Amino acid sequence: MIGILVVDKPRGISSSDVVVKVKKLLNEKKVGHMGTLDPLAEGVLPLGIGKATKLFDLYLKKTKEYIATFAFGEQTDTLDMEGKIVETSEVIPTKEQLEKAIEQNFLGKITQLPPKFSSKKIAGKRACDIVRGGGEVNLSPCEVEIYSFEVIDEVEQGVFRFRILCSAGTYIRSLARDLARSVESVATMTKLVRTKSGPFLLENAIKFDKLNYDEISSHIISLEKALTDLQRVVVNDEELSKLRNGIKYAKFIGKSGQKEDICVWKDNKVVGLGEVKDDGWLRIKIYF
Repeated sequence: MIGILVVDKPRGISSSDVVVKVKKLLNEKKVGHMGTLDPLAEGVLPLGIGKATKLFDLYLKKTKEYIATFAFGEQTDTLDMEGKIVETSEVIPTKEQLEKAIEQNFLGKITQLPPKFSSKKIAGKRACDIVRGGGEVNLSPCEVEIYSFEVIDEVEQGVFRFRILCSAGTYIRSLARDLARSVESVATMTKLVRTKSGPFLLENAIKFDKLNYDEISSHIISLEKALTDLQRVVVNDEELSKLRNGIKYAKFIGKSGQKEDICVWKDNKVVGLGEVKDDGWLRIKIYF
């Protein structure tokens, strides 16, 4: 079995828990998630089944959309509801103040410091594990891109919901902290729902509690459907054989150094993902 399964992960379980359940139901060793969700987060979790696990890097870098809830006035050490309160503030911003701060400082490419309680690796160890073990971490700021950042509504006094469309690698908890600081307050992320991951939408995801063999089989997305957004190159048996043997592909001359992935098809089937080398020739980097 090969393809993509999009699961609606509930709050309170890990992404690995979802993988384990799907492996057991399918009796399939090769199952992996494509972009982890913390146990306190919920929503879209794409899984690669079989050889589709090779698409991990492709989908990990895709754009993400979230509905996030920030509560202003208190900040925890983890920046979410799992931690202990370490700072409070009497300053509670208005919707208008938040919208102005977002427009001025939180759209486009921004720099943010990852939370110390995160899966960011330091010398091979997760930052959160180091901190929980009593150690100290020095994380470096990273650049991310915020495509849209909308204040949806005020759920209750001082608690706001936001819709955020962002690049891969964006820490929503860090956005909560930094947005609060920009309006001279503090905040904690109290809820996070991933509504989109690349082309995969929450409304099309299968509920975790509905997972069984038949449901999984009917919800698996084929590679041919999952990769329709990529540039396509069609080859025949001889050309595919040459590509497999590292011979330059004369039929396709792309833009030198092109970063976009190229989907390679044969007989109406996806057979691999390619990339354009610096000399402008196509090379297949993943075979299915």
